Amino acid sequence: MRVFAWTAVVAAMISPAAAQDLQSMQVATALGSVIGSEELCELSYDQEAIAAYIESKVSADDMSFPSTLQMMVQAQQYQLTDMSESAKTAHCTQIARAAQSFNFIE
Repeated sequence: MRVFAWTAVVAAMISPAAAQDLQSMQVATALGSVIGSEELCELSYDQEAIAAYIESKVSADDMSFPSTLQMMVQAQQYQLTDMSESAKTAHCTQIARAAQSFNFIE
């Protein structure tokens, strides 16, 4: 119960700008995972679909998004270097499903 109360207090204190920053970081993290997996999973993404996704999810004045996204892409690529075949299968299956849900692939 205390955790819930503490979470509510913290959530109430977060400013709209901080909430926007958190959302931007979440989008960059998720998109970075998908983009960083493109080569390993032998996928090819529709560049216009990626642009449309960013247009719909990222504020036009968000100058930190590009660098955060790049950091997340590089981190994802690094993490994927030593995957077992089973881990790669599981990872790429979900990456392909997510990419398809956002029309990045057909």
